[in-house]
Order: sequence, then structure tokens, then C-alpha cells
Amino acid sequence: MSLKIKDLVIPFGFDQRKPYLFDQVFYVPAHYADHHQFSFPLSHELFCNQNPVCVEYCSGNGDWIVNQAIETPFKNWIAVEKRLDRVRKIWVKLKRSQLTNVLVVCGEAYTFTHHYVHSHTIDEVYIHFPDPWPKGRHAKHRLLQEKFLDELARILVRGKGVTFVSDDTTYLHHTLNVFQKHACFQPSLPHPYFKTEKESYGDSWFEKLWREKGKEILSTRFIKHADSH
Repeated sequence: MSLKIKDLVIPFGFDQRKPYLFDQVFYVPAHYADHHQFSFPLSHELFCNQNPVCVEYCSGNGDWIVNQAIETPFKNWIAVEKRLDRVRKIWVKLKRSQLTNVLVVCGEAYTFTHHYVHSHTIDEVYIHFPDPWPKGRHAKHRLLQEKFLDELARILVRGKGVTFVSDDTTYLHHTLNVFQKHACFQPSLPHPYFKTEKESYGDSWFEKLWREKGKEILSTRFIKHADSH
């Protein structure tokens, strides 16, 4: 298939922005107040099957999730990435591989999750190399905050989990702290609740980049053991 990344364009201007689902891409506009007016389809309507749904946040160029979708055609995958240039790369990859079990979300992770993901519908969540916002005054911008975990607890099926992978030790410990304080999650790994990935976690562009720079790849996983109230 002779697709190019420039073939994917945002289908509206800023003044006409709205949620828009077309050709395996869901556009979630920023600075928008009327999300409630869009009815996002349930997973069996979206993918036309009853297969479990997994979400990857911070999908980057899409290498990891496209490989997962190829290797597990019995699962549906949602790639959440806010940068359009990366969304385009994911879209081209899934089209070239003729994958029908992938949806790409072009939008901010919390906004998409809060407004569009139905409760108790997600089988597994993966968060890969999110921006660590290393400066203390910027820590409030980190994705892993209590309100985001509230959303993950809402959308996950009980007994399913969240895998977090990072090269940043400070962000890892911040994430461990947030999860351990949340009533709905418990660690699936023994103390200290994380591990160093010695072998490739998957064919991820960011993993390759950080390994080439000599950084350790750190991961943790927490299980939803209770529903939020």
C-alpha cells in the first residue's frame, strides 16, 4: 500500500473542531467543551467483534502496538498519542499491515479516557515512556496523577492491570507512590514493585533509543483489585 504520512490530515480547522471518528482514527480536539455531545461507540461496535480491548498510552511512532496487533489478532488495540506527526506514522503502519484491530486516538490521554472510554471495558493498559517532566515545577503535568488513576480504575475490568514502562527513575518512583496510595490497585510484583527489563520489552522506538543511550528500562505493573466508588 503506497500510503504516506502526509495522506492523513486533520479533517477540520480550529474553528470547526469537534470529535471525529474516521478511517481508524479518532480525533479528540483540544480546548473543547462539548465532548458530552459525541457518543463514542462501544468496543463491539467499534471493532465489530467481542474481543478484549487493550489501550496503549503514549504510543509514539506505533512500533510496539502495531507489532502487538499483528501478533494478537484476537485482541483489539487502541493507540493514544497526542502528536499528529506520530499519529500519522501509526496510521500508515496499521494501514500497510492491513490491520483492522487497531484504533488510533489523536488526542490527550486524560481527555480521551474521561470523556470517551466506557466503564469496565478495557482488558489491559500499557503506558510507555511518558514525558517525565523532570523539573519539580513541571511535575503537575505528568500523566500519572491521582485523577488519571481514577479513570483507569473506572475503565478497567476488575482483575486486569496497568503496565508502566520508563527510563526515568524519578518518574518510576513517583508512579509507584501514586499507585500505592490508590485504593483500587495493588502491585503485581514483589517489593520494590518494579523490575529492570534486561531483554527487549517489545519493538519500541523509544526503548531502542534509550537503550542505545545506555539507560535502564524500568517497568512496574499494578492490578485493579476493587472497583472505584
